[in-house]
Amino acid sequence: MTVTAVAVTPAIAVEHLEVRRGGNQVLQDISLTVPRGSITGLLGPSGCGKTTLMRSIVGTQLVAGGSITVLDDAAGSPGLRRRVGYVTQAPSIYDDLTVTDNVSYFGALYGASRADVETALAAVGLSSHAGHRGNQLSGGQRTRVSLACALVADPELLILDEPTVGLDPVLRADLWEQFHALAKQGRTLVVSSHVMDEAEHCDQLLLMREGRLLAQLTPAELRSETGESSLENAFLKLIRMGEEL
Repeated sequence: MTVTAVAVTPAIAVEHLEVRRGGNQVLQDISLTVPRGSITGLLGPSGCGKTTLMRSIVGTQLVAGGSITVLDDAAGSPGLRRRVGYVTQAPSIYDDLTVTDNVSYFGALYGASRADVETALAAVGLSSHAGHRGNQLSGGQRTRVSLACALVADPELLILDEPTVGLDPVLRADLWEQFHALAKQGRTLVVSSHVMDEAEHCDQLLLMREGRLLAQLTPAELRSETGESSLENAFLKLIRMGEEL
């Protein structure tokens, strides 16, 4: 008997994406793929277009050209609303509601049960803070509540826009542990950051600068191509190499 291999389509496929805002070119000819069940780091300096690219993937950004396929459907399609979780830079929680009530509110949009809410809180390590109000939480805890609000729908894909910004090293390490646990469950994560040392936690990297995608590669490939052991130095060298072409 002949066994036929089944091709697995990527979680995200972007082809020749163009975004303009106010007459300015924000994203220029972006093409990339994100494999399923992986952690992809979207890295680059502030203002390089990371958030615009993420908004395009979740379907909240008007695009001028190109195509974006997410989980085998067009970005922004109604059928993706439950399958894609999006965590913005600013925590999206209500200060006067408890942690449980915040997650329950978002869960109600998807018909989530009380058990689903408890599962989401456990996934981000906040079960012991379930009764705390939003204004009683630290910055890292607020970020984790936002993540729980996205997780309560049990999404296949998580888009996380700089979730560790402003956090101390211990809290950042805790969040990355949770991201890896989610990936092991089969979820796909895209995590943006302007901190290059977070690249170490990713299966693959998307490196951006000034609205362009400089490279799509693994941390090991970035080191190999540049001859640098430090990922920050490797990124800087990659920029210089591009300028010399």
